[in-house]
Amino acid sequence: QVQLEESGGGLVQAGESLRLSCAASGIIFKINVMGWYREAPGKQRELVATMTRSGTTNYVDSVKGRFTISRDNAKNMVYLQMTSLKPEDTAVYYCNFRQFDSATYWGQGTQVTVSS
Repeated sequence: QVQLEESGGGLVQAGESLRLSCAASGIIFKINVMGWYREAPGKQRELVATMTRSGTTNYVDSVKGRFTISRDNAKNMVYLQMTSLKPEDTAVYYCNFRQFDSATYWGQGTQVTVSS
């Protein structure tokens, strides 16, 4: 049974930073894509950032230049460094792992709240 667990969320003021982490437990094979998604109240879940095993990254336009995704393949962990946070970044953030065989796993989510 593979489980993903996010940590690092919290309440911050606009302009501050947070670092999210996600760790996998259980038997998991090589992960192709690691990513972060978020879901704000009343909105659909959206992609925030992804990173392939080879290091190719992709970001939603609204976080480019402010958020940085990184990963540790040996530890099966992914991180999201968030700087210059804005109230519109408030959401539940979910990590996502997709293996080369397309098996996909989601974490339970961590709340990020940015006050103005």
